[in-house]
Amino acid sequence: MTTALGIDIGGTGIKAAVVDLEKGTLATQRKRLKTPHPATPKAVMQTVQALLNDDELREPQIVGAGFPAAIKDGHVLTAANVDPKWIGQDAAALLTTATGRRTTVLNDADAAGVAEVRFGAGKGVDGVVLMITLGTGIGCGLFFNGRLFPNTELGHIEVRGKDAELRASEAVRVAKGLSWKAWAKRVQEYLNVLDRLVWPDLVIIGGGVSATPEKFLPKIHIRPKLVAATLGNDAGIIGAAIYASEAEAPPAAPAM
Repeated sequence: MTTALGIDIGGTGIKAAVVDLEKGTLATQRKRLKTPHPATPKAVMQTVQALLNDDELREPQIVGAGFPAAIKDGHVLTAANVDPKWIGQDAAALLTTATGRRTTVLNDADAAGVAEVRFGAGKGVDGVVLMITLGTGIGCGLFFNGRLFPNTELGHIEVRGKDAELRASEAVRVAKGLSWKAWAKRVQEYLNVLDRLVWPDLVIIGGGVSATPEKFLPKIHIRPKLVAATLGNDAGIIGAAIYASEAEAPPAAPAM
């Protein structure tokens, strides 16, 4: 069994597990700690170290981490759901120090999308696939024929004069006490705006709400096919591990 360690750093929780890269499943139990508030670089690194203080998580040398921000060359460019002190930080270097192993970092929604496209609801789907994660904020992963276009950050487009995640995230539903029907209407409006921008063939809804899709998915009516993520809250962990394993892989030999 080929494995890697996946870490999913979110606005409310930080999770980790060893991933079976051949099956796209967790090879150990998922470990979770609450995201510290404020989520400063130092506090998050301390939480990651505490999380990995577990014998099951110490073996894999390949480590990938999903992070709730746009990431370029391991550096953090945005900070919508973490402390602003993260902007400009080399998250890959900080996490490499925290884990004691070289760590590859990508956007958290991109990580979830990688898992769903390889092993979940988007497996084998050609064309444009949108992975939308509804949680503390709204994350977005964009794929074409299985290829990731990173850092699209379409959760921050404007809907009715507001950042979309301030209207349609799961956190907003809870904070405002919205019914599933009322919230689904907001999500539908957001997805319709996305549809006019990128014309997806498939939209996958992830995040914690994907565990109970019957509560809201039938209430959303949009042009493209709409499905719930099948890997649930494990998707970010699995995708981060897959991404890291491929980043560590040697380049293919040129054809003769």
